[in-house]
Amino acid sequence: MTNDSTTLLLGGRIYTPSSSDATAMAVSGGTVVWAGQDAPARALHPDAEVVDLGGAFVTPAFVDAHVHATATGLHLAGLDLTTVRSAAGLLAAVREAVVPGQVLLAHGWDESTWADPRLPSRAELDDAAGGAPVYLSRVDVHSALVSSALTALTPGIDSVPGWSADGPLTRDAHHRVRAATRAAVTRDQRQAAQRTFLRTAAARGIVSVHECGGPDIGGAEDFTDLLALAAHPGLPEVVGYWGELGADRARALGARGAAGDLFADGALGSRTAALTSPYTDDPTTSGARYADATAIGDHLAACTEAGLQAGFHVIGDAAAAEVLEGFRLAEKQVGQRALAARHHRLEHLEMVTADQARVFAEWGVIASVQPLFDQAWGGTSGMYAERLGTERAAAMNPFAALAAEGVVLAFGSDTPVTALDPWAAVRAAVHHRTPQSRLSARAAFTAHTRAGHRAAGVNDGVTGSLVPGAPAHYAIWDATDLVVATADTRVQRWSTDPRSGVPPLPRLEPDSPLPRCLRTVRGGTVLYDEFTPAS
Repeated sequence: MTNDSTTLLLGGRIYTPSSSDATAMAVSGGTVVWAGQDAPARALHPDAEVVDLGGAFVTPAFVDAHVHATATGLHLAGLDLTTVRSAAGLLAAVREAVVPGQVLLAHGWDESTWADPRLPSRAELDDAAGGAPVYLSRVDVHSALVSSALTALTPGIDSVPGWSADGPLTRDAHHRVRAATRAAVTRDQRQAAQRTFLRTAAARGIVSVHECGGPDIGGAEDFTDLLALAAHPGLPEVVGYWGELGADRARALGARGAAGDLFADGALGSRTAALTSPYTDDPTTSGARYADATAIGDHLAACTEAGLQAGFHVIGDAAAAEVLEGFRLAEKQVGQRALAARHHRLEHLEMVTADQARVFAEWGVIASVQPLFDQAWGGTSGMYAERLGTERAAAMNPFAALAAEGVVLAFGSDTPVTALDPWAAVRAAVHHRTPQSRLSARAAFTAHTRAGHRAAGVNDGVTGSLVPGAPAHYAIWDATDLVVATADTRVQRWSTDPRSGVPPLPRLEPDSPLPRCLRTVRGGTVLYDEFTPAS
C-alpha cells in the first residue's frame, strides 16, 4: 500500500459519520476519496489496488491528547510497579531489579490499591537498593520514593517545599530529584524510549499524540528530540505543548502552544491538587497552588496575542476557580473574541461545576480529559473517595456536564499514568462510575478521534472522520466476536432502530473483549501492520 496510489478497502465495516452500512472505502494520495457500498466503489475505482477486509472493522484512527513519551517508553522497557500491592512487594521488586552503580527508574506504585497502605521507609529502600540511586514515581507522577543515594545527587533538596526525610518527595523537591534522575539517563536511552513509545502508540491504532513537556517534565532536549523523531515518515504525529509561562520559549522550541502540564496544581493521589477544603484523609492539607490568577491571566493574554494555544494542568476545585479567574483577567486584556479564538486547553479539569463549565465554553476552552482516571480511582471505595469523601468524589470528571455546556472534550491517557489503550478509555467514559457523568458511545468515540485533532487546532470539519476529503487516518481492527446480533446486522448500535442510520461500534460492555489493531494508517502511510488481507 503506497501513499500515491488508489487503494480500495472492501468487504468489512467502515465507520462513517452518517452511514450504518458502509462496507468500502477508497484512498488516493493520502486522502479518503469515497466511502459507501462495495459495488459502486468498484465501479468508480476500477484500477485501484483492492484490499479485502474479510469482515474487519475500519474506524478513524485515535488521537491521544495527553502523553509523556519518554517516561512511557522507559516504563515499557523498565521495572513496572503497577502490579505491586505492598511495601514488601515494592522492596522485593527493587532488590531484584537494581544494578550496582546504575540509577534505577521505576514507575507505577499506588498505595491506595494496597491492603496495607504503609509505604517503605527510606532506610528500607536504601537497604533494598544496596546503595544505588533509586527513583520510584507514584502512579500520578507527582511524587516519588527515592533512595538516599539519589538525594545526595541533589544538593539543597532538604530545604525546598515537598522535602521529606523519610517519605515520598512532592512539589519542588520532587521536581529537583526528577531532574537529577533525568540527567542520569543518556540521550541514547531517551531516544530509544521515544521510539518504543511511538511504535507502541501506532500498534494501538493511534496516529497522533499530544506531548505534554516542560522544564519539570523532560527538559528541552528531550522535547525537541521527540519532535525531530516524529518528523520521520512511518511514525505517529507528535503535537508538542511546552509547560512554561510565557509564549517565547514554547515558540522557540517549535511547540503548538505553551500549555499541557503547565501546573496550576498537583494531583489528588499525592495530595497536591489544590482544594477549596482540606483532604478528607489528611485534614492538615488542602494541596498546592502553583500559579495564581494574575500569572494565569498574563500567560493566557501573552499566548493569545502570540497566536499560540495556552493551557494549564488543573485538577482540584481551588485550582479550577483560580484558572477561571485567570481567564477573566485575560479577557480584560485581549477581549473575549480573541481569547476564545485560540481555543486554549485545560488538562484533566477533574473538579469543575456546570456553571464553571458554561463559562469555560464561552471562552472556547477545550478540556483534555482522561476517562481511565475514573476507572482507576472513581467509585465509592476508590482513591477519590478516600481523598475527598464520597460526595466530592461523585462529582469528579463530569464528562456529560462538560459536554452539555459546550466544552469540547478530547480524550487522552496521561500515559504512563494510565495505559495507552484508547478503546478502554472510550469504554470507561461510557461506563463512568457516576452514571450522570457518562457519555454516549458515539460522543466518547468522537472525543478520542476527531476532537483530538480539533484540540490541536485542526478544525476543518473532516479530519478524524472517514469522509471524502479527509486525511486517510484510519485503523483496521479485528472485531471477531466483538459484536452482538441484531435483527439486520451483527453489530451493536447506539440506536436499536435499524432505520436510524447511526454507524456501528463494537460492544463496549465492561466484560467484553476490545478490538485488536491490525493496521494503522496515517495520511495513507502505514505505521503499523499485522493485517493479512482475505484471499
